[in-house]
This record gives sequence, C-alpha cells and structure tokens, in this order.
Amino acid sequence: MKIRENYKYALVVPTSMGVRICPPDGQPVYSSELFRMQVTSAETNVASISSYLGLPVHVLTTFVKDSPIAKMIKNNLRQRGMTYEGAEVEQGGPWGYRHQFNIADSGYGARGPRVQNDRAGEVGRTLNVKDFDLDRLFGEEGVAVLHLSGLIGALSPETSKFCLELARAAKKHGTLISFDLNYRASFWKGREQELHDIFTEIASVSDILVGNEEDFQLCLGLEGPEAGGKDLASKIDSFKAMIRTAKAQYPNVSVFATTLRQVINVNRHLWGAIMLNGDEWHVAEPREITVLDRIGGGDGFVGGLIYAIIKGWDAEKQLQFGWASGALATTFLTDYAQPADEDQIFSIWGGNARVKR
Repeated sequence: MKIRENYKYALVVPTSMGVRICPPDGQPVYSSELFRMQVTSAETNVASISSYLGLPVHVLTTFVKDSPIAKMIKNNLRQRGMTYEGAEVEQGGPWGYRHQFNIADSGYGARGPRVQNDRAGEVGRTLNVKDFDLDRLFGEEGVAVLHLSGLIGALSPETSKFCLELARAAKKHGTLISFDLNYRASFWKGREQELHDIFTEIASVSDILVGNEEDFQLCLGLEGPEAGGKDLASKIDSFKAMIRTAKAQYPNVSVFATTLRQVINVNRHLWGAIMLNGDEWHVAEPREITVLDRIGGGDGFVGGLIYAIIKGWDAEKQLQFGWASGALATTFLTDYAQPADEDQIFSIWGGNARVKR
C-alpha cells in the first residue's frame, strides 16, 4: 500500500453521530437515577487515535438543525481536533428527526454490560451523496485514508449509496480505503441481496478489510468455519482459514485484520489481534488487560492500525500499535481513546505501567 503524497486530511470518516447515556460506577440503567451523557459513534471512535496524535481528521455527517444535541456533538468534535461537514436537517416537529441514543451500563465483575440502541428518527439515516462534493474532497483537497463502517453502509438505502460513492471516488483519486464490515442482522433484514452487492463492491476496492468470521460470511457470502470457538487459539485458526478464502476473492486487499477477545469477567479480558499483511501473518498473542469500559476497544484497534499505516511503520509495529490502542480505549469512560502521545500507547504494548514524571 502506498499513501498518496499530498493530502489535506489524513483520515476521513462518514458517520451518524449520537449520544450515549450511562449510569456512573457501572450501575445498571434500571436502578439508576443519575446518568452521564457523552458524544459517540463507532467511526469517530476509530478516528480519535489519529486526531489526538495530531493528524488532520475530517468527519462527514449530518445534523438536526438548531438541536442542542447537535451543538454538543459539534463542540465535542472540535475538542477532539476533528473538522466536519454535513447537512443541517430540519427536525420536523417532536416526532421528526433526532440524533441516535445509546443507553448502556458498563457492567461490573460478573454482571455483564447491557446496551439498548434507540435509533428511531435517526438523522444519520439521511446521509446523502448529493450533500457532499466528492471531487473537491478527494481530488482537490486530498485524503490519505477513507474509513468506512458496515454500520453506516447498512443504515439506510441513502447511506448505503453514500458509502459506495465514497469508495468509488476514493479509489479514483488514489485514497486508501479501510472497511470494517460490522455486520448487524437488524440492519440487513429485508435488504440482504442489495447490501451483499454493495458490500462486495466496497470490499473489492478496499486496501484494509476488518471483520470476524461472521462478518466475512454474512456480509460477503464467503464459505468458512463456524464463527467463534471455545478458546482464542481456535479463533486464530478459524480466522486464518477464513482470510485465505477472502484473500483469493479479494486480491486487491493488502491487510486483513481482527481482534481476539475472551471475557474472564467484565473487568478482566484476554485481548489479542491478528493480521495478514501481504502474505505474512502477524499475531499479537492474547494477554490479560484490565477493563474499565469495553465499549470502543475494537474501534481503538482499527484506529491504531490505520494511524500506524499512515505513518508508514512496518507490519509488525502496525499490529502492536493497533492492539495497544484498543487496550487503551478500554481504560476510558468515553467510547474513544484519548492518547496523550505515541509513547503512551507503546508503553501499553511493552507492559510498562510505571509512573512517568
């Protein structure tokens, strides 16, 4: 893979922004009276690694016009060092558009997290290619990496077309494409063939493809081993088998990757990762990490991997940085990691949690 030399934005992400509300101290939603509200989206979780480490990041989204939640989102993106653009959509009254709500607790010990997604009237479902100048973005301004998520790709017919047109424009102008398949059964219901065709085309022009066994089979229709396994060793073997099949069908993809997670309890996980770069396998063997909040760990991994690719590091270092970025994300109450610097992330990989003065 070769990063284009001249670009305004290191990373561009299309996304549907929303908020997450959760009780403090890992308490269940149903027994709580106090809640904390934060801005969130999977795609900006990914982009935060690059923005906090100083790379220019640009967000493509849409907002509810004059909404205080939209203002909160814009303020948050600016705080994270991200620029943004997007249409301002009229709310249309109390039963009109709004930004999505994610209602969740983090769990604690033996009690697992519970998450409810409330996406009725989600303004992000209106994301439309007509609201953006793709020739300006990818041609005149320039983008090093476009990161697409299957969550946005399947959100609505408009967002599906939007992601497809983004991929086509990025490919035309020499931008690398990262695609996290992120299969969601509820998004695909009744649209299976349509989305299979769209996801297949995006995967065919992608440079980086992320997903587990289920993602590859259900999004792309590949045959492969049964998803999951009783231990992480079996998951490594099944992922390798799946990727050999995927690589034969998608020869233009340079990097295939996934995370590996085994939950001991809510606050203790075994965390690993695996990547095929070209013809070489790289594995971050699973090891124990302490988890404050698991949400965003996978996004942190992808964000760290993309950052390392943009920086031009060797493949082994890319995987290590991705693994450590994901581990870092699980130490934050925000869904996204906020790295202080590269050294902080490398210290996590090296197992160095000593105080730095």
